[in-house]
Order: sequence, then structure tokens, then C-alpha cells
Amino acid sequence: MNPASEIALAALTAFVSGSLPFASWILRLTAKRDVRAVADGNPGATNVFRAGGAAAGVAVLLLDVTKGVLPVVLAQEVFGLDGWALALAAALPVVGAAFSPLLSFRGGKALAVTLGTWIGLTTWTVPLVALVTVVIATLLIEPEGWAVVAALTAMLLAVALWVPDRWLVAALLAQSVVLLWKLRTHLGAPPRRRRPRGRVP
Repeated sequence: MNPASEIALAALTAFVSGSLPFASWILRLTAKRDVRAVADGNPGATNVFRAGGAAAGVAVLLLDVTKGVLPVVLAQEVFGLDGWALALAAALPVVGAAFSPLLSFRGGKALAVTLGTWIGLTTWTVPLVALVTVVIATLLIEPEGWAVVAALTAMLLAVALWVPDRWLVAALLAQSVVLLWKLRTHLGAPPRRRRPRGRVP
């Protein structure tokens, strides 16, 4: 297989992997419900937790992370990609998750699959930065979408400082554009300090 074919196959695999709507399939299988009719309608693990219980929610979360990990590992270990080709393979699972053709191009927020791609790329270096930042930011600021912005900013710094492949900065920027678009309704209000629950404003 020539290099162009390998890149094309890796890219197709990445997009298809990301587009698999495990939340929709598992909730329909376990609770006979459409995940897009639950709460905010996002086809993701959180709404599966709400409507299908912890076991179904954990299963979806793990599968959504895995559909980010696998195409990146395949791109590196099977196809031997690096540079811009690896960056493409890292960005496309997120695009597939956010705009899944299996959900009429109305996919989820793609947060878990983004985390999965960086597990595949850096094991726990960048994902740990993201998780610690998002937890701290969620405790300190609202709306919650701004916690994701904080995590993406911390991830960008981590990638720029610790990851030798400069093309992966471009991959994270592409992923960030997709995530911010999906979170745009959560970013309509400026960030503010989170008030303790129960306090009267």
C-alpha cells in the first residue's frame, strides 16, 4: 500500500470510528429510549447515565474514549504515520463524533473522544492536564462550558511544551474549533465565579 493510500485509509478509519453513536445504540438497547430525547438531547454518556443507569453510562463513556484511542494508535503503529498525517487522524474522530452521519450530522459534544485521542497520542500526559484543569475549573467557574475552555487552554500549553511533534498543536486547534462550536450555547454568558449551591443570588 502506498503512503497516500495509507493516509486515506487511516483518515477514513478515524472519521468512521468517531462517528459510531454508542450512546444512541446502548440506550436504545438497554432502556428502549432515544438519547436525543433525554435532558438537553446530547447523544453522550451523561444522558445515558440519566436515562439508562450507571452501567450503561460507564459503557458508553469507555466506548467513546476508545473510539478516539484506537484510530490514533492504528495511525501510529499500523500505518506508521506522523506529522500532519497523524494530526489528521487525531482530528477526524472528533469531527466524526460531533457531526456523525449516523445521527443526521447532529452528534455529541465529542469531549470523551477528544480525551481518547490524546490518550492514544501521549498516554496520560495531556489527558491528565485536561482532567485536573476541568475539575478545578468546574468547581470555580460557571457556566460549565468555560471549564472546557480552560481545559483546552491548559492542553494547548501542555502540547506546545511537552509534545515534540508540532503538527499535534494543529490537531488540538482543529479539535478545539469543533468543541467550541458544539459548546457555543454554553458559552453565551461570560464566565463568573461559581456560587455555592443553595445561596440566594
